Amino acid sequence: MTKKGKLQLIIISSAVFIVISTGLTITRMLLSKKTNKNIVYQVKKETYENCIEIAGTVSAAEEQTLQALGAGTVINVFVKKGDRLKKGDIIIQLDSTEQEYNIAKLDYDMAASKISGSKKELELQEKQRLSLLRKLEDRKVTATFDGIIADLDVSEGDSLEAKDSVGTLVNIDYLTADVEVSETDVPKLKIGQRVDFTFPAYKGTVQGYVVGWPAIGEVTSRGATVVKAKVRIDDYPEQILPNFSFTGKIQITEPTDNIIVERYAIAYEDKKPYVETVTGKRIDVKVQPYGKQYVKILEGLNGGEVLKAQSTPKESGTNRMKPGQMPMGAAGMPRAAGGAPRF
Repeated sequence: MTKKGKLQLIIISSAVFIVISTGLTITRMLLSKKTNKNIVYQVKKETYENCIEIAGTVSAAEEQTLQALGAGTVINVFVKKGDRLKKGDIIIQLDSTEQEYNIAKLDYDMAASKISGSKKELELQEKQRLSLLRKLEDRKVTATFDGIIADLDVSEGDSLEAKDSVGTLVNIDYLTADVEVSETDVPKLKIGQRVDFTFPAYKGTVQGYVVGWPAIGEVTSRGATVVKAKVRIDDYPEQILPNFSFTGKIQITEPTDNIIVERYAIAYEDKKPYVETVTGKRIDVKVQPYGKQYVKILEGLNGGEVLKAQSTPKESGTNRMKPGQMPMGAAGMPRAAGGAPRF
């Protein structure tokens, strides 16, 4: 091919390239306008919760495992399951014949010591008597607080060994729980903070509060450092029993309601923001940034409005979020337990 022919081919190829490029650019612009025209955004209402999420099981205010302190035969059972007791009430009595005999014999010896024994010997016998009285008292199982017999499995004539468990006494005036709080959330804790409990056994929310937390943390089997905070419920429905499981939230601050929309629905004229509804109505608004994809509506909208797109994600240099994807926090990161959005 001659030089002239090669030059003509290059010119023709360049012209074709320019035509194709121009056509693609025009096509993109048309598609962009068409796509932009078809995109709409709905204004959402969001409840923002600044809270610490917790989980665990509730326990009775107090719990006593009923145990025999020594071996022996049960001669009396004074209560039954469900009975209400006062502190000091006797629950079961073990045979105490041997202990009573030892005290009676010592009393006899002490009487003789007062006549002919030495003062030192009498002092030792008095200490011995105190020891025997304690052993006699150990033949009883008594209530250590006001409560209800939650469980009892013992009958007269049963033979018990030391530390055998025969039942449980509980105080259910209120319920408590120890919950794990991450070391990063501990500075947010305050005594008396409201706690919202949700139980699988109950439809609704039960309210409690933070009682306190220790001055030392602990490392879990997962390798996380936590503090075991104590929470309490004073008023609770009868459906909730000790050892029931729950999930909950320690409310750091009261929940706040936000009205948000994708920032692509916002247009500006003379640096003043406005939106346009799908019906063509223009509304002036006040906004502030809310993460990378959203803005918070301060004035002008109430939530639920459907707005026309004023720009596209590509034009703004940011990928548009997929339908249903949750908004990001003010720092552009997904919100965690310390601040959970709720729609």
